[in-house]
Amino acid sequence: MSNMKISVIVPTLNEAATIKKLILHLRKHGGKDLHEIIVSDGGSSDNTSQIATEVGATVIDSETKGRAVQMNLGANHSTGDILYFVHADMLPPAEFVTEIRNAVSQNKKAGCFRFRFDSNKQLLSINSYFTRFNGIFSGGGDQSLYIEKKLFKQLGGFDQGHVIMEDFDLVTRLRKSGHGLYIIPKEAIVSARKYSNNSYLRVNLSNLLVFSLYKIGVKPAKLSILYKRLIRPYNIQESVLNDDTEIIMREEKEIVPAEREMDLYIMRNERYY
Repeated sequence: MSNMKISVIVPTLNEAATIKKLILHLRKHGGKDLHEIIVSDGGSSDNTSQIATEVGATVIDSETKGRAVQMNLGANHSTGDILYFVHADMLPPAEFVTEIRNAVSQNKKAGCFRFRFDSNKQLLSINSYFTRFNGIFSGGGDQSLYIEKKLFKQLGGFDQGHVIMEDFDLVTRLRKSGHGLYIIPKEAIVSARKYSNNSYLRVNLSNLLVFSLYKIGVKPAKLSILYKRLIRPYNIQESVLNDDTEIIMREEKEIVPAEREMDLYIMRNERYY
């Protein structure tokens, strides 16, 4: 198992500020044991692709943007035995190659890492603490995800109909298949940038609301619209309406009341958090 090739796949959209640091980190700590780094870009308007290429990644342009689509595209172009999906705003543990190989050698064919935020805010340490437990909230994208390529293909990859919650959907199918999800007891470092323009209360209540609605069967397209309304963007590109415009117009009557109720509650309380 020590010679199993690991392909890192990073979905991006306007990640010029973060992608260089991530790729250099991956190359430094992965070294010769890291088979390849694939950046699957969803049509960035900044120089994400150029930076990624310059620092040694293979860049693939996706005709359709969306993490599920982009990660599947990256997986299809990969030549490794193990796929490791990583968000652009995080840094895996320095020992990520060894840890993943060791886990797979113990027949733990899919898993993730714990994480901590790159912030000293005490409230965020609460969220980080709970990533050590393998429960209903485990397997979100911030924890990254490794999976044997054969198993990934057997599961059908990410469901491209999931414009949000694609990670939880894959983990759900993984568990139903009997393989389970292993949490490696090492910490990745995750950006707290989402909290820079939103209060702790806003982010966590929004996450809880969207996750709960997902669990009762609300369509991912509606959840994506709701989440974008609830969470203030941390960069200008994220605030631009794009492929969701038609859906927003069609579904606005259903989404706005829930969003307004949540906003009113958060506005009354978020100054305390």
